[in-house]
Amino acid sequence: MDIIYYVFAAATGIAALLSTIAIWAPRKTKVRVLALAVTTLFLPLAYIQLTGLLSKPKPVEFAWLERGVERAEILSVSFDEGKAIYMWLRLDGMIEPRFYKLPWRQRDAEDLEDAVDQATRTRSSLIITNPFSRRSLEERGGVSVEIVPPATQPLKKPAVPPRVFNPRSPEI
Repeated sequence: MDIIYYVFAAATGIAALLSTIAIWAPRKTKVRVLALAVTTLFLPLAYIQLTGLLSKPKPVEFAWLERGVERAEILSVSFDEGKAIYMWLRLDGMIEPRFYKLPWRQRDAEDLEDAVDQATRTRSSLIITNPFSRRSLEERGGVSVEIVPPATQPLKKPAVPPRVFNPRSPEI
């Protein structure tokens, strides 16, 4: 189950608790009805905002839950010159990709562009190490990317051992 359902359930629970407090408080009836109406309007708004966040890139500074990820495969990189670097990453142990936003650094953009070009030419994959480290990109010396070549196929099939006829075997 996706985490958005848990976040929405938590928001619903908090809104219900606040509306219960507002309704049972010694206030006028109009204030209680207003508290109930505000709660009723809050729930669809919260759901719309949560689903709207799904399509937007997450800044790497806000990837608190992913801090332990050591490696991620870079699926795509796009650049917004002078503003941001956008990356689709497949984190270790996950199938679905995630969308992240890095702050713009000219050197990082050039390094990533060179790595993507080289990986495309050699049909390799790009792996970024420690993408969500607590240390800033300046402290780490930039984005650390390695190019992993594709697995090599065996050149020829292994030899099949010859079958030896056993005259004592019940099978002929």
